Amino acid sequence: MGESLLIDPAARAARTRAWLQLHFCVVLWGFTAIFGRLISLPALPLVWWRMALVGIALIAVAKFWRGVRALSLRQLAIYAGIGVLVALHWLTFYESIKLSNASVGATCMALMSVLMAFIEPVVVRRKFDPRELLFGLAVIPGVLLVIGGTPVAMRLGIAVGVLSVLILCVFGALNKRYIENAEALTVTGIEMGAGALFLACVGLLFPAGAVLFTMPSVRDGLLLLALAMGCTLLPFTLGLVAMRHLSAFSTALALNLEPVYAIVLAILLLDEQRELAWPFYVGVAIILGVVILHARMMQAPASPDTAPAARG
Repeated sequence: MGESLLIDPAARAARTRAWLQLHFCVVLWGFTAIFGRLISLPALPLVWWRMALVGIALIAVAKFWRGVRALSLRQLAIYAGIGVLVALHWLTFYESIKLSNASVGATCMALMSVLMAFIEPVVVRRKFDPRELLFGLAVIPGVLLVIGGTPVAMRLGIAVGVLSVLILCVFGALNKRYIENAEALTVTGIEMGAGALFLACVGLLFPAGAVLFTMPSVRDGLLLLALAMGCTLLPFTLGLVAMRHLSAFSTALALNLEPVYAIVLAILLLDEQRELAWPFYVGVAIILGVVILHARMMQAPASPDTAPAARG
């Protein structure tokens, strides 16, 4: 208590402002699932437009090109490869929402922290902590309740959502391993551009991908613009600044609340509670409880430059 009284008022105000900014960013990320439900485009063109719009916006910034000139060809190739994984993550994330609903897709994202505990040691080459196995086992009852509270027709969406989280964990760990070699803004621009180019190639290879190159309706176009600018670039910029003033736990807790905000928004805006039974929400509570406890106990160092634009 005495220590908190010694904190400089200006520092305390900066920390409070950063906390509010980060939660605002997380709310914006929560809207990504809502947009996935509202936009009538299939998952492939939806993700292509999102990545293309963000990529175009970033390559128009002089700082992006200064960062690119400082990179080697190997670094460019690494970030471009990660961008392909980002594209695959978003593709499976939005396909999960199309196959189920926004609440189910967002709930799958809540598994990120627990799954990351198993994937990150392999990718980043750090020692595995046995305590993380307990968190992995503790989340299983919540997952089973989520499945039990979901209509059978939506369960394929859960499987695709879990695949999306696995891809997210892989590229998140890779970003953590390689982000120190470049500006986060530059990395995000490369990843968005590479992901959009990859999806364009997919569209050329498969006849079904022809819809990728059709102009969206005015309604979908406005929603895509809001998704790209309001739920990607804006929270990326604010989040990057805010995370530098917050502890590891404050950052992890805020980010792990994204599914909560998404589910609340889905209930308020899409009336999705009619589609899901009560065990689903009990399961969500268990998963989030495990995730928050995991963040509290592990206290992993926060990395403010881990390209938050790639979430959701």
